Amino acid sequence: MATVDVLLKEDVEHLGHRGDIVRVKAGYARNYLLPQKLAILATASNVKAIEQERRALQRREAREREAAKTVAERLKEMHLRFERKVSEQGVFYGSVTVQDIVQALAERGVNIERRRIHLDAPIKEPGSYVATVKLHRDVVIELPVTAMAEGQPEGAGQSETTDSGTEEPSSVEGPAEESAPSG
Repeated sequence: MATVDVLLKEDVEHLGHRGDIVRVKAGYARNYLLPQKLAILATASNVKAIEQERRALQRREAREREAAKTVAERLKEMHLRFERKVSEQGVFYGSVTVQDIVQALAERGVNIERRRIHLDAPIKEPGSYVATVKLHRDVVIELPVTAMAEGQPEGAGQSETTDSGTEEPSSVEGPAEESAPSG
């Protein structure tokens, strides 16, 4: 089983971080890491070049960390809300996905790659959720996401959403709306 040493040019999940020299199987390096430009070979002939590359990667890493912190500050102030049509069982006809979150952030001027956002599962029911946004390996933000039924008032709780699937919501909401405007 042949192995080779490579210098990682990007963070690779379960392998290492940018700038690390790691030993991997030759096939993995040849078929994945090198063609994807995630790594370069760490041979004796280019050790000097690797050291220069590592220093450049560390400088780039510092710049990216600062940029990620700046974006994180903007994201801390955001709360995403999505409205979807709900079936009688209280389930959305179309779920809220990572792609929806990416589009909502882009509309607000924050462009984040889809692979940097994680939801445990697509959001299929009304409620409050958290999307994890990994801007950098040192900068991870939890972004609040609220999914609600179309036409539901902003302050309405999750229990009202669940009740909206029953046959009696108009009688529940009716008196509250009539008593609210007081002369």
